[in-house]
Amino acid sequence: MKKILALLLAGCMAFALAACGTPAEPADDGGEDTAAAGDTVVIGVYEPLSGDNGAGGKQEVLGMQYANSVAPTVEIDGKTYNVKLEIADNESSNDKAVSAANTLISKTPSIILGSYGSGVSIAASDTFEQAGIPAMGVTCTNPQVTEGNSHYFRICFLDPFQGTVLANFAKDELGANTVYCLGQLGNDYDQGLLKYFQQAAEEMGMTVITDSFPEGTSDFNSYLTTAKNKGAEVIFAPTSISYAQLIVEQASAQGITMPLLASDTWDSNVILSAAQGKDLSIYVTTFYAEGGNPEFEQGFKEWINADSTNLSNNGGDDTIAAVSVMGYDAYFVALEALKAAGSIDPGAVMEALPGVTYSGVSGDISFNEIGDANRTTAFVKTANVSENVWDFVAVQGVE
Repeated sequence: MKKILALLLAGCMAFALAACGTPAEPADDGGEDTAAAGDTVVIGVYEPLSGDNGAGGKQEVLGMQYANSVAPTVEIDGKTYNVKLEIADNESSNDKAVSAANTLISKTPSIILGSYGSGVSIAASDTFEQAGIPAMGVTCTNPQVTEGNSHYFRICFLDPFQGTVLANFAKDELGANTVYCLGQLGNDYDQGLLKYFQQAAEEMGMTVITDSFPEGTSDFNSYLTTAKNKGAEVIFAPTSISYAQLIVEQASAQGITMPLLASDTWDSNVILSAAQGKDLSIYVTTFYAEGGNPEFEQGFKEWINADSTNLSNNGGDDTIAAVSVMGYDAYFVALEALKAAGSIDPGAVMEALPGVTYSGVSGDISFNEIGDANRTTAFVKTANVSENVWDFVAVQGVE
């Protein structure tokens, strides 16, 4: 069904997009051009570089930028094109989503990657659809991103799966019977994961206490106190990095001894830094565990350390975030779609996407009939608060 809808939309939009203008000139990467001047294909990058999700968005973009440095050209139907990344900051804000999306559309991309954050992905979806440009989510895990449309795809697992994995881990590995769940009010990502976690946990006989905080909250002490008073044995908080830092710091100050359980958003060296030296147990589910591909990791770390801006955007050190790996893989999936399409026309790329497969750093990538990735496992990691690294715990499915 996804492919049929994509074909219909591609046919309607192909002529309109052909009149949008010529592609932008290739970026100067300091190396020798292998494509003729003007032979450029644009990949749009729709990500938060500021706001609550700015830290994670920057790390996701780093993966794409590194991939672009590794493969700056692509051969499409016998012709070599320079690949140019055009980046728009959605500011982690649903209110800014359409403006950022339109900024990218004006750059005439063949495909758009992003966003870190399900809410902003959903908010920009109609804008991408109306322009006839396919979008591919990298780590936006809410089911609504791909539901009911023909143009949005993604390469990550979904929250119903991730919520179930987390609930299983809380019950089987952490021995929890009562869990306190906390997320941001009105945040699609947070609230979706709380719902799926609660459904799975209650089916296993666990008691789930849910709570939500308003946007802009900086004091989480009352929520942490509630968790203790309600007899929770685990706190589950699938929040953005900015809120996670505060929760970590305030949990430590309160002497919280129960484990903090979180989702892929907490998989960041920013959280490691907040937890360093503190008597806390933190567990996260995520898309990749460092050590899985030494060749990629060596190259990425060398690239990060060679540029102070890259190092800063990675949180100040060369820890590899799973979202960077996913950004890297997303870039190469986009190249495969361009090659399969045999064209830089967005309609042709959209038509080709359902059949694209790629063996990436994060695993084998293919799409189901909805456009979601066929993913069946997640990585579980724990914060090593003395060595400031993530320790691998397990690869876990829903069984």
